[in-house]
Amino acid sequence: MKTILIVASIGVAFGAVFSSGMMEVARKGIFNPEMLMFSDIMVIFMAVMITDILLLDFFNTIGMPTSTTVSIVFELLGAAVAVALIKISAADGQFSDVVNYINTSKATEIIVGILLSVVIAFSIGALIQYITRLLLSFKFEEKPNWVGSLFGGIALTGIIYFILMKGIGGTSFAGEHYDITNGLTIKEFLEKFVSLIVLVNLVVWSLVSYLLVSIFKFNIYKIIIIAGTFGLALAFAGNDLVNFIGVPIAAYQSYEAWVVSGIAPDAFEMSFLAKKVPTPTILLFISGIVMVLTLWFSKKARYVTQTELNLSREGSSQERFEPNFLSRSLVRSSKAVSKYFLLKTPQPILDKIDKQFEKPVLHLDSKKAKDLPAFDYVRAAVNLMVASVLISIATSYKLPLSTTYVTFMVAMGSSLADRAWGSESAVYRVAGVLNVIGGWFFTAIVAFLAAGLVAYLIHIGGITMIVVLLIVAVLLIIRNSLSYIKKSKLVPEEDSLTHTESVSTDGVVVESAKNIAKVFKRVNRINENAIDGLITENVSVLKKAKKSVLKLESEIEDLQNNTFYFIKNLQESSIDASTFYINVIGELQDITQSVGFIAKITHKHVNNNHQSLKKNQSKELKDIQLKVDAICKKVSTLFNNSAFKNIPELNEEISQLLREVALCAKKQVERTRTTESSPKNATLYFNILLEIEDMLKSTKNLLELNIH
Repeated sequence: MKTILIVASIGVAFGAVFSSGMMEVARKGIFNPEMLMFSDIMVIFMAVMITDILLLDFFNTIGMPTSTTVSIVFELLGAAVAVALIKISAADGQFSDVVNYINTSKATEIIVGILLSVVIAFSIGALIQYITRLLLSFKFEEKPNWVGSLFGGIALTGIIYFILMKGIGGTSFAGEHYDITNGLTIKEFLEKFVSLIVLVNLVVWSLVSYLLVSIFKFNIYKIIIIAGTFGLALAFAGNDLVNFIGVPIAAYQSYEAWVVSGIAPDAFEMSFLAKKVPTPTILLFISGIVMVLTLWFSKKARYVTQTELNLSREGSSQERFEPNFLSRSLVRSSKAVSKYFLLKTPQPILDKIDKQFEKPVLHLDSKKAKDLPAFDYVRAAVNLMVASVLISIATSYKLPLSTTYVTFMVAMGSSLADRAWGSESAVYRVAGVLNVIGGWFFTAIVAFLAAGLVAYLIHIGGITMIVVLLIVAVLLIIRNSLSYIKKSKLVPEEDSLTHTESVSTDGVVVESAKNIAKVFKRVNRINENAIDGLITENVSVLKKAKKSVLKLESEIEDLQNNTFYFIKNLQESSIDASTFYINVIGELQDITQSVGFIAKITHKHVNNNHQSLKKNQSKELKDIQLKVDAICKKVSTLFNNSAFKNIPELNEEISQLLREVALCAKKQVERTRTTESSPKNATLYFNILLEIEDMLKSTKNLLELNIH
């Protein structure tokens, strides 16, 4: 991680410092500056900056990757349209006159390019990864040296050419003439001799790769990853970052030009923005330093990275996204298409393909399995190589795209082709990708509307509104940061359940005992809150009980999901430990479901303002709750101290309480036949008694499992 951060930092620093003159989007890419005055430009730029800060902070807080290019483009478009409509309205013009203010051809080109890049990047990433895996397999380290060297040559050629086109090709000295380039500028030379440059690079880097692998025993895949990281960082700083800082820099340069002119702000025309204006190197340097510091110290940046890694991770992981109708439909239809091609493909070919996709079998416990890398060197190299090549091709054809979108979608395509999305994870991964893509469209729409609204507010409120909006922006960022810090600092509670790591039956019993003690301690609190909240009709207490149940259910489900790793980790041939563990989790689930049902129905009853419990009902329930409370405490103490000899005595106490619960049910039947007037009260009371009965029976079963 440290190596990658150092390389990325160097790439960002170089990309930022050598990118003067690249800020075309902010100056003239979206609007026609000759149609606007200084006062109009200031409104647009101010609206864009306020909106962009809030929007990007929001996406970073929720850990979703988004594109600075898209946000800037649509904010500029939204603010420019708003200002154009204000000017048209003041001049009694037509709505169709908006096209005179907006650079429609460039804006359309950018939007279409961004949309196409999503599909193309995913498809090409999947195709190249599939072909690469067929050739190299998962046992790529066992292949002859020349195979890795050739792959290294191809990958490094793509990345180096990408650095030349996307990195150096956009810098200020790319327009300089040198003797070595036969009088052509660097950019013209790169574009004219593209085939020759690629061929020479391929030969040179293949030979270099072979020497590094054969003689110096270097891992060529690591070198590809480092080169690709540098190239993408260079591209980001030279494009996305520069476009972003282009707005405040263009605003500052507009201000400087207006101050010198001595003309009124609403009469000073901004046509000079259509020309290329050099950017002070010191501003670019400061921007690069800020980005580097963010890379190293921003926890939000790491959170965004986790989203991409989890969606492309090999094997199962803690899935962050829930499946939806669209993801299920896509997976179902993809499986149908896959079955069709499987039927049409000869079996020997299928066997050969399957052999290339055989993954090494690793016997690891759940903790070590979670620490494994998301994917291997080959897929990492393909991700960077394909993203680099696609961006360089688009740059050479002057096609606009988002480096964020391309990099993310290539990673998703390669993970699909690499069979990282299995039947157990596909619907979750597809749902995650759809969520991210939906977030991009959301970015575009919200950026457009929000920037337009902010521009309108600044127009009517002037400097006062700017101050108000800046204060609101600062407060929102502080609020989001505090919320994120609070969330990231959440540590497991004292009573949180833990995965069983033991490999022997005795060890499993001891570790399970700790979890059982914690569960009963929490069940006791939930049950107490539910009954007390019902009797006192306290909605907040009932809501707390309901929330606690959801957390407990989630932790027990996590324990159940760990069953596979637990069984794999056992060293004994006996199945006793496995059976014991599975039965314990099953009984804990039943107990949690019972107390969860009580918490939900009591909350619903009070929240809907149904009739209160009668005094005799409240008294009976409270008496039972106190006895359940006492039993839960005894069970918790018993398992904490491993005092299993007390189990028969505790079982008898539970049997006695079950008889009391049955007696209360009989009393309620008699009341229902004679005095009870509220059907909802009677139903609630019976349901609570039934769930307490189920909970006590499951507790008895759990105790009997631990009798030696």
